[in-house]
Amino acid sequence: MTANKREIFVSVDVETAGPIPGEFSLLSVGACLVSDPGITFSCMLKPINERADPDAMKVAGFTLDDLRLRGVEPKEAMIRFSEWLDSAVCRDGKVVFVGFNAPFDWSFINYYFHRFVGRNPFGFTALDIKALYMGATGCMWTDTRSSEIAEHLKPTLSGDHDALHDALYQAELFRLVRRISGLDMPRTSF
Repeated sequence: MTANKREIFVSVDVETAGPIPGEFSLLSVGACLVSDPGITFSCMLKPINERADPDAMKVAGFTLDDLRLRGVEPKEAMIRFSEWLDSAVCRDGKVVFVGFNAPFDWSFINYYFHRFVGRNPFGFTALDIKALYMGATGCMWTDTRSSEIAEHLKPTLSGDHDALHDALYQAELFRLVRRISGLDMPRTSF
């Protein structure tokens, strides 16, 4: 029964070749457990097509040619990610996707899990750090940019568009937002 399962928060970040899954490729995935950021997953993927937005590719720091050589086939990447989630989560745990601008990252993860594995271990929802911060502080949506949040929360890490580094940074932001909201959880809960 889902109600009895512990929620295991997993910070996930992606780099992509463009704005929407299916039309553009998922290029890399980084993930870590929020409660134990030393438990990580990282993978670069081969592109599924030739479409690439130049601005997205500049941000990601990859070329499609490079990923065709160094990346993992998407099906293998998503199987590895699924297996990592299974191994990182105890039997009574339920993984919860946590992201900074979670709708974007989750949409690629959801598409790739369904296309290449047949199911998304995270289910059909994601927890967005930006929305959580807005709710915790009462700020305006325009004040939820990562630079604004970092100025307020003073994290020790920073984002650099490396999917794993950004997942670690997001995990720290999530813990800090939980702290300021008064919703600190015991380490065993997340």
